[in-house]
Amino acid sequence: MPVRTLRSCLAALALLFCAAAPSQAANWLEMNFWMSGPRYSGRVPACDNSWALATIRYRFSSKEGRFWNSSLSITSFDRIHETAYRPWAQDTIPRRFCSAVATVSDGVRRPVHYLIAEDLGPIGAVWGVEWCVVGLDRNWANNPACRMARP
Repeated sequence: MPVRTLRSCLAALALLFCAAAPSQAANWLEMNFWMSGPRYSGRVPACDNSWALATIRYRFSSKEGRFWNSSLSITSFDRIHETAYRPWAQDTIPRRFCSAVATVSDGVRRPVHYLIAEDLGPIGAVWGVEWCVVGLDRNWANNPACRMARP
């Protein structure tokens, strides 16, 4: 029994010393090996891209059905326009901010704000789409009134 206690005390002591070690900057090998940084092309699809709109349409109906037990879906988009492209520094992820008016299956026309960004899709391989339908942001992820989905 004393040997087991001694081992656990030594392990705890070693862990304490490892945790207390000061952090250091990366050495030259760590800085230059597989850390070349992002190389964005800046080529982001236009706001009226059918792939982006189909993604929004599919994810909206999926979210409404799975989480809110609703049969709402987007039937069409109108007045699609760009609101900003790369509104921040040039080295940030290229994003195209867009707005449109969506006709929802309940007959109500609602504003939609969305962005298409480079390398934000699955495992950073394709473009990503983030969106918000005003009045149907039920979990308040982009509150107030989808303001967080705009630039």
